[in-house]
Amino acid sequence: MASLLQPTSFSIRVRTRVNYAKTNVSCLPVHKRDHSSSCFRLPKMSGDRVKIGLLVPLNNGQEEDGMLAKLPVFQGDNVIGRNDLGTTDKRVSRKHISLNAMDDGSVEVVVEGPNPAIVKSGVQRNKLGPKNKTVMVHGDVLELIPGKHCFKYMVVDCDKQTSVSKMSSHDPLEVKEASVERTLSTVKRKWQDPEHEEFVQDEVPNKLSTEAVNKSVTVNSGQSGYKKLKKESASIDSLEAICQFNVQRDKLPLTFRLLQVQGLPEWANTSSVKIRDVIQGNVLFAILSNYMVDLDWLLSACPMLKRISHVLVVHGESGGALDQMSKTKPSSWILHKPPLPISYGTHHSKAMILVYPRGVRIVVHTANLIYVDWNNKTQGLWMQDFPWKDEKDLNKQSAFENDLVEYLEALKWRPLRANLGSLGNANITASFFGRFDYSSATVRLIASIPGYHQGPKLNKWGHMKLKTILKESKFEKEFLGSPLVYQFSSLGSLDDKWMTELSLSMSSGTSDDGIPLGLGKAQIIWPSVEDVRCSLEGYAAGSCIPGPQKNVEKDIMRKYWSRWKADHTGRCRAMPHIKTYTRYNGQSLAWFLLTSANLSKAAWGALQKNCSQIMIRSYELGVLFLPSLIRKQCLGFSCTDDSSSSRDLEKYELPSTSEEGKTKLVTLCWQANESEELSSEIVPLPVPYKLPPEPYTSKDVPWSWDRRYHKPDVYGNVWPH
Repeated sequence: MASLLQPTSFSIRVRTRVNYAKTNVSCLPVHKRDHSSSCFRLPKMSGDRVKIGLLVPLNNGQEEDGMLAKLPVFQGDNVIGRNDLGTTDKRVSRKHISLNAMDDGSVEVVVEGPNPAIVKSGVQRNKLGPKNKTVMVHGDVLELIPGKHCFKYMVVDCDKQTSVSKMSSHDPLEVKEASVERTLSTVKRKWQDPEHEEFVQDEVPNKLSTEAVNKSVTVNSGQSGYKKLKKESASIDSLEAICQFNVQRDKLPLTFRLLQVQGLPEWANTSSVKIRDVIQGNVLFAILSNYMVDLDWLLSACPMLKRISHVLVVHGESGGALDQMSKTKPSSWILHKPPLPISYGTHHSKAMILVYPRGVRIVVHTANLIYVDWNNKTQGLWMQDFPWKDEKDLNKQSAFENDLVEYLEALKWRPLRANLGSLGNANITASFFGRFDYSSATVRLIASIPGYHQGPKLNKWGHMKLKTILKESKFEKEFLGSPLVYQFSSLGSLDDKWMTELSLSMSSGTSDDGIPLGLGKAQIIWPSVEDVRCSLEGYAAGSCIPGPQKNVEKDIMRKYWSRWKADHTGRCRAMPHIKTYTRYNGQSLAWFLLTSANLSKAAWGALQKNCSQIMIRSYELGVLFLPSLIRKQCLGFSCTDDSSSSRDLEKYELPSTSEEGKTKLVTLCWQANESEELSSEIVPLPVPYKLPPEPYTSKDVPWSWDRRYHKPDVYGNVWPH
């Protein structure tokens, strides 16, 4: 496929589209799949290991198949299985073969699954049964199933960073100088041809001058760790706004980060995060909370987890997936599925709680613990470390602590006895997590738990919890009557009454002088059919955007639809699995919520009995960013950085009464205007999509995952396959 080019006013940058594996994704019913997941997986990558070679996919004619992804082979142990191929062929096991690559380029092949494999060297075919071994060298052909799923092994010359393959290669990542002019001509034609517009929606020419770089929002230095923004008149709504999002480690809790996406240009992954960046250091005990959990992938993506003796996995799996987890988990790990007292509910929260000798790390994010979610999707993650309490402060509590402990109590796991090293043995219950000092928390927790909640519990969960916190908060006058945005990846069955109920909660709050902000007009950001068809994964991405046609095409929904546009973060073609809700004016944010909750009554709850009761079906968890939370003291404490300690911390505190003490939440495309005080505290959030959102045109069709689409996607597939 032709490469994509992005010319600037100074140079021509060669950009490419990655060929991902063809997929065969069945359209499974909602109740059997995560509302925000896909069975499509890309080849596992590792930036920390030496690449020895590539497994180059072959077609039936034993020529390179340019539509399938090359699988990297790293020095040491590698495992290849069904998930790496993006296939549903169950003859290929999840752990089909293991490869031990030597530094001389040779590879020991061991068949791990029950079905035989073939290694072909020249005209000799060597059939391997279970646990049989052989050595594979450059040019050999590997057949994972005899005659099927064939790959040619090619050694990589690490010194020259080029393949020694003698095959005719059309790898789009290897663009040669001689073809630049021809490719540029092709791309220019595509820019002018509406039929190809979707291929370059995050690759359009950047016409900004270098002055625009100085106007981007950077978290680095200044009174409280933030660089003050210059007053510039030119627009910074540029493709590469995220490349200036550089966050100092001790300021990370004030914002969130996007997860890394494979196949994007380097600038698009600025300050993005991998799972190894989160789970690190001397973890004594861990809680991993999620809906879908692939332990095979998790342990390979984060091997240090194997060293943690005590791990509680709180999950939403059942059936065969749960059986697989039970077989795969280390013997000391505990699996727990919280009670679901109301039908059609799920445990959907996505969080990690990591206990260290020095404190605890709280992580709230939007990704299932599966390969595709941590590599292919637009996702978000927030985390903050907290120290142990001093003995004299054990009875001191904070709003964050109360919310966290109460949520953990609702999960109802059996008490666990854990050895915490020099700290001794401890019973791990929900109340155990009251031993940490959360006074520096920069967010509020917004959680949902299943049940019928009345009386004092009415305002503790779901959208009523959000309403309660917003009602207690003050906002600048610019947010009077300002719009709301709902962005999510699964759509429930909704009606006008409930949509009004939700918008009333999300419109709560008053201005600084006590005037109610008023009802905000809601806008829904949801991928169109074209967005999905032309995404990094093609139609396969739609399997993690479960919007049933009967819900998507309701008349009441038409007024809400807005396009998924993410040029400034380079994620137009990385379909969203992130869930966010916000109130905004231009590029300023009144508040921002990063959560696991999709737009459904099951997730947010629905009022009953004349608004005296809220009924919630599912577990959800999110973090709410509010300007008022940053006015109090923030500590640069780290559980893994020896340079910080709970006794000697970098501190800052904003004066809460002066104009200079005001805090402002902004997008990455925000810029100061002439009337704004640059002395305000500026907290940039990497909101991945464009604000204000673009409403659907008459040509745009919202994605429904149970419709048929006959126009081929970027891999030539139709939907369903």
